[in-house]
Order: sequence, then C-alpha cells, then structure tokens
Amino acid sequence: MKVENKVVVVTGGASGIGAALAQRFSSEGAKAVVVADLDEEGANRVASSINGYSAVCDVANEEEIKNLVTNTVDEHGAIDLFVSNAGYVTVGGLEDDDSEMQKMFDVHVMSHLYAARHAIPHMVNQGGGWLLNTSSAAGLLTQIGSLHYSVTKHAAVALAEWIQITYGDKGIGVSVLCPQAVETNIVANSPTAHLLPTDGESVASMDGVLSAEELAAVVIESLEDERFHVLPHADVKEYVRRKGDDIDRWLAGMRRFQNRLYPAGSTPADWLLG
Repeated sequence: MKVENKVVVVTGGASGIGAALAQRFSSEGAKAVVVADLDEEGANRVASSINGYSAVCDVANEEEIKNLVTNTVDEHGAIDLFVSNAGYVTVGGLEDDDSEMQKMFDVHVMSHLYAARHAIPHMVNQGGGWLLNTSSAAGLLTQIGSLHYSVTKHAAVALAEWIQITYGDKGIGVSVLCPQAVETNIVANSPTAHLLPTDGESVASMDGVLSAEELAAVVIESLEDERFHVLPHADVKEYVRRKGDDIDRWLAGMRRFQNRLYPAGSTPADWLLG
C-alpha cells in the first residue's frame, strides 16, 4: 500500500504520533491528508503545515466518525487510508470504577470499530482501501500497572485481526501499530500516567524511546510491505514469540520484572496512594 496520490485520514492528528504520520504521508505525496482531532487548534496547525485539511472529531462518538468519513469522500472523492490513532493511558487495576474501563474502551476499541464500519463500504465500492489502527506493544504483551490499557489494547488487536480475516478478500487491508515508548505528549494528556515508571526501566522504554518521526518511517515501510503488525521496536516480535512458546515462563518473567519496578505484592491502587 503506497500513500502517494491517496486520500488519508488521521485521527488524533494534532500532536505526537498522529501529527508525525500526517506530515510523513504528506511528504510521501498523498493526494489529501485530513487531520482530525478534538483539539481544533492543533489539528488546524498540523493541517496548515502540510497544506492538508482539518476536522474536529471525537473518536468515541460514532456519528462524528461517520461524518468524518462521509465528508472526506464528498470533498476528496475517496478514502484510501484511515488511520485510527487517538489514545491515552492510565494507571489502575481491579479497584477502578467500571466507567474508566468503558471510557478507554470507547477510545481504544469502539473508535476503530466505527472507522471500519463507515469507511469499509466506501473502500469496497472504490475497489479497496486500508485501515491502520494504533494499538500498542501492550496489545500483544501487557502493560504493568494499567489494567484498562492492557485490556483495551488487546481488544484493538483482536478487532483488527477480525477485520482483516473478514474483509481481506474484499480488497481491505489492515495494519495494527504496536510501538513501545515514543516521544509524544501522551503522558501529559493522560490522567494518572505520571505514576508509571519513568526511570528508564519501564516495560515501554526498555528497548529505547523512538521519536514520532522514526515511528512514521517504520509505518511507511510496513504499509508498503502490507504487514499486519507494525513494530517500530523490533524486539517486540521476539517477545511475542517467547510469550507464544511458553506462556507460563513469560508470565513468571513479567512478575519478576514487575517486582523490580514496584514493591512485591503491591497493586495499582497502592501506587496511586503512594
């Protein structure tokens, strides 16, 4: 899947990974790049910098996703690549209110479902298209300290797998972006995320912190190769293999790693309380 001359939509495009992807798609010769975000000012700024188009969109609201897709097709004649990218992280576990899980599920999973539901019919009619859904390495492994992030990111991967199996023979491609640590403002935009380890020994940062621009380069390469897993941190592929080979050994290893980060036996609730 080459981006050149394609119509691309990027949600969560006002900053971080989304902004870097929008900029890279533009430099690759996309016909039109629509930068969508709740942050209208940020979306306008990124769109202006690439001669693109901006849209205000709450990805957890199906009607807004539907309008984003419809308006893109009406204004640009097609929708070739939909990048469903918005997300955030929290610290918490079993003690958290269920509403927190639902809120994150809406952003990390339902947003991808809404994008697929409304973009795929247009893509099939035009002869094909591609979905790029941002998950996380946590969606293939786990996120120590964040039940909600782990569960919803796993669900995002499962949804992408289902879409690829169900619509792959109808000309629809799917890729799922699963990075570890990337230099973005996700912590600043995420409640309680400041409580995650920042000493360089966290699960996310153990294999290095990439710039958003470095990640975007891997995305372009992966799309061109039509890979399902987009893994900016190459070591994640090996971790997934080890997990699949011996899940009990992998779980024991993760418990040991958790105990290096936090006192043995503590829970996310304890961390929140300090």
